[in-house]
Parts: sequence; C-alpha cells; structure tokens
Amino acid sequence: MFPLEIHTQARLLIDEARERSLRLVTAESCTGGLVAGAICNIAGASDVFERGFVTYTNRAKSEMLGVPGDLIADHGAVSEVVARMMAEGALQHSNGHVAVAITGVAGPGGGSPLKPVGTVHFAVARANRSVVHRHELFDDVDGREGVQLAAVRVALELLRGAVL
Repeated sequence: MFPLEIHTQARLLIDEARERSLRLVTAESCTGGLVAGAICNIAGASDVFERGFVTYTNRAKSEMLGVPGDLIADHGAVSEVVARMMAEGALQHSNGHVAVAITGVAGPGGGSPLKPVGTVHFAVARANRSVVHRHELFDDVDGREGVQLAAVRVALELLRGAVL
C-alpha cells in the first residue's frame, strides 16, 4: 500500500512510541488521512495510535480542532500559525501525548505566487513542550500524490523526533 520507506518509518514510530507509552494523534488537511493510514497499516498500531482528524475544510479545522476562523481568514489555512493551532487543537481534543498537523497545497491547482503547489506547513505538539514548526516546498515531486507522500514522510519523521 505505502512505499517501503514509509512503512519502515511508521513501524519504527510505533515501536518507539510503545517503548515510551505515548499515544499519537494526527491532524491532516492536504494529506487527507494518509499519515494516520500509514501508521494504522502497521500491526500493533492500536497500542499507540489514539485518533486522527481529517480537517480538509476551514470549517472542519475550526469545529474539530478549535482553530479560530478569523485566524484562518487572516493568515490562510496554509500557514505556520494554522499548522501550530491544528497540532495544539489535536492534543486538546484527544487523549494523545504527541500530535502532528499538516496543511498545504497538494495541487495540481490551488496554488498562488505566495503559496505555490507543494507548499506544506507541519507542526508537532507534545504535552509540556514547545510546538515545533517546519515548512517545506515540495516542488520537485511527481504531482499531487508525490506531494502527499513527501508530506507523509516528513510528518512521520517529525513524530519520531517528538517521541524520542
């Protein structure tokens, strides 16, 4: 289902989270649940995966994660501040310890000069730690699926870093 690299990252993440008794949460927009899917594709994921939020619309980001609508209006859904709020909201609306959030422009349309296709913002929140943000421009990948899979790789990497 997923490329071997993603499968391996997800398996390692599950093992590391299990060793530390940490529960994982995802808050996804442009990846549409693929990070949660990659994690849940591994046997034993139920030991550590708490829940996933697929918040594809701005309204869903507000209703499910508590991201203020005016914040989205001011900064756009694809922004650092919204990614950070998504990660914090995922923790607040779950029983998880570590949450990753992803919001971006997977394409092929929807881009702009300021936020071209391939622009993705990530944030990772862990209880009692500062939220970590990362911005990527995946402009050398193969279309929408390429952007989404590249984002899944980064999200799993960020989760692993937050778990350790």
